[in-house]
Amino acid sequence: MANPLAEARQQVAIANRIIANEGVLDAFGHVSLRHPTNPNRYLISCSRSPELVQPSDILELTLDSDPVVPTQLRLYGERPIHGEIFKARPDVMAICHHHSMSVLPFANSGVELVPLFHVGATGGAKIPFWDSRDDFGDTDLLVRKPEEGASLARALGAHWMVLMRRHGATVVGRTLKELVFRTIYSARNAELQLRTLAIGKLSPLTEGEARMGGEVNLLPLPISRAWEYWTMRLAKAEAMTARASPRPAKAASKAKAAKRAKPKPKARKRR
Repeated sequence: MANPLAEARQQVAIANRIIANEGVLDAFGHVSLRHPTNPNRYLISCSRSPELVQPSDILELTLDSDPVVPTQLRLYGERPIHGEIFKARPDVMAICHHHSMSVLPFANSGVELVPLFHVGATGGAKIPFWDSRDDFGDTDLLVRKPEEGASLARALGAHWMVLMRRHGATVVGRTLKELVFRTIYSARNAELQLRTLAIGKLSPLTEGEARMGGEVNLLPLPISRAWEYWTMRLAKAEAMTARASPRPAKAASKAKAAKRAKPKPKARKRR
């Protein structure tokens, strides 16, 4: 019989590594998933870089962002981003917080990020801003307090993505695969906007195009096709890394074994 919690942990780990492999997450950022059987809990990795996350790293937290089971593992400081959005949005099942370099120019400048191509429409026709200074003045820009997470959740409102001034972005989804799709393609859309502005004038999607484009690209078939593509790219990347990694311990043990197996020369008799 399938274990939904074990499967969820596996999928959260894969989602972290896919988004990192696609260049949106780097050493920082994180992905979470609402608990598959308890909506008042969520799953998130211990404090690791997303590219390294494994199922055994995935912890179970309450919506107050406290571990269900006490742990000695270090936790992400910005867990309230996830807990407070899950509290405010019962329809949200998965969240990603990142600092993609394609999105940061918009988060810093306040220039509106607009949908420019069909898969970019999954970011939503409107992407709001949140500025920590409005409610909290000068901070270290990290969202570590429940009241900061709640403020961010209010700015997100009913949207699917929010830009965080001088910080990054937070993206949400109704499923984990939808979240991965939206996170990657909203970052691609931001990159397209930067490139388009460099050579000419923007021609964004209309509100109707954004709505219909977003709906059709989040159907099961496109999402499954993209997920298969990204998991295959991830598998290839991880296989290449494994082949390229030196294995000094294994090599040393083989050398020792060969030395032990080599017959010792016989001592010559003195005449």
